[in-house]
Amino acid sequence: MTREPSNSGDNKISVAFCCLGNICRSPMAEAVLRHATSEMKLSHLIKEIDSFGTSGFHSGDGPDRRTVQTCRANGVPVNHVSRQVRLSDFERFDYIFAMDRENLEDLKYMQPRGSKSKIMLFGAYCEDARMDKIISDPYYGGPDGFQSSFRQLDHFSRTFLKKLAAGTA
Repeated sequence: MTREPSNSGDNKISVAFCCLGNICRSPMAEAVLRHATSEMKLSHLIKEIDSFGTSGFHSGDGPDRRTVQTCRANGVPVNHVSRQVRLSDFERFDYIFAMDRENLEDLKYMQPRGSKSKIMLFGAYCEDARMDKIISDPYYGGPDGFQSSFRQLDHFSRTFLKKLAAGTA
């Protein structure tokens, strides 16, 4: 059972994204949310944005080159070093957004009882009925999968930020 996210009195929240290896989807999500926050002039609402993986396969690596290419092609800077989720992340972040159901279940299993993080699928912020709420892993596919992930992440980020600004996130 998670508690509602707390802002520690500063009215800013912390957000993290999680996928399997932290080289494709979650660093892209981190970059997209950071960019959208700036574009929408909502930086006053978020104190920290980060990402990590449920596995440590790629710890210390940069994002997949296709993630970097897709972000750059869409005008979004990306700069990240992969890492694995830590137990302290469940206290550090108000929201931890999973990319798919497996990541969600892994995070819920790892989450210490009573920790503050609200763990959920980032696709919960989907407002387009034509769009999939699950962000499929594009790792084994081509550039189209990365662009599809980007479109989803941009939509989910902007929806999350609108709701956050309205106090309904």
